[in-house]
Amino acid sequence: MNHDAYEDDHIARILSETKTIALVGASPNPARPSYRVMEFLLSAGYRVFPINPGHEGKEILGQHVFAKLADIPVSIDMVDVFRAAENLPSLVDEVILLTPRPKVVWGQLGVRHDDAAAKAEAYGIDVIMDRCPAIEHPRLKIS
Repeated sequence: MNHDAYEDDHIARILSETKTIALVGASPNPARPSYRVMEFLLSAGYRVFPINPGHEGKEILGQHVFAKLADIPVSIDMVDVFRAAENLPSLVDEVILLTPRPKVVWGQLGVRHDDAAAKAEAYGIDVIMDRCPAIEHPRLKIS
């Protein structure tokens, strides 16, 4: 897939079909973008599971924090990534091992790794990179 541009209907379909999101790199600090995006996603009706090994067992915005994706006790539709791009390959490796696999890996603004995206797509996982669902959701008027 060409990750330089995405069709609006492709992003809209992903955001409409997604119900559960693992937010990797979640922060308890309200000044951090991951906190604000998590707050938005929760307010938009998504079920969000924060992932941050440094805060495992605590809560962020009332949600239990997990150390890694495999610790989440339910299936996840999307993995939203707030980590540096060089972490995307190992995260994709983790996603591929999940059963069932998430349908989407979403790299936040500035998070792009084309080789990791190609690997995820080879396993049937949609990949969006260098975008923010908290920007795309209102822009596309997802209800």
